Amino acid sequence: MMKVVFKCHVKQEWVDYNGHMNDSEYAKVFSLAVDEWMEQIGITADFRESEQYTVFTLETHLCYLDEAKENEELTVKLQLLDHDAKRAHVFFLMENAKGDRVATSEQMLMGMDSVEGRPKEFPKRIMNNINKLAKDQADLEQPKEAGRTIGIRRK
Repeated sequence: MMKVVFKCHVKQEWVDYNGHMNDSEYAKVFSLAVDEWMEQIGITADFRESEQYTVFTLETHLCYLDEAKENEELTVKLQLLDHDAKRAHVFFLMENAKGDRVATSEQMLMGMDSVEGRPKEFPKRIMNNINKLAKDQADLEQPKEAGRTIGIRRK
């Protein structure tokens, strides 16, 4: 089962001239979900300060599937697609209160030494939490949006 990592409501200031959530705000919600997932695996503010360790986003691919309207409740779920000693390949699914798929974000996250500004292996406690999530989600199918490329289909 995908892990719920973040919930929010669409704020008025997130809505654009088209009457739905602006595209940049979808990215913002997914960024907030990354922050929340970091907390859930143990990379808290205190941990970041004491261990001089953080996570950077290396790449992201966002798919807009439906409109999100003002005050609409959103839930973001995470599926860990792959990981190694320094990286986590994650897939986020944003749903509305009815369970409709609103957007997805596939991301490559990298553990970083925040003093050196260089990649660094996940600390043991963090890696244990990532490994547990991988084990819990081992039977999940790859989402259809994962690994997509952008291009115009030609006949």
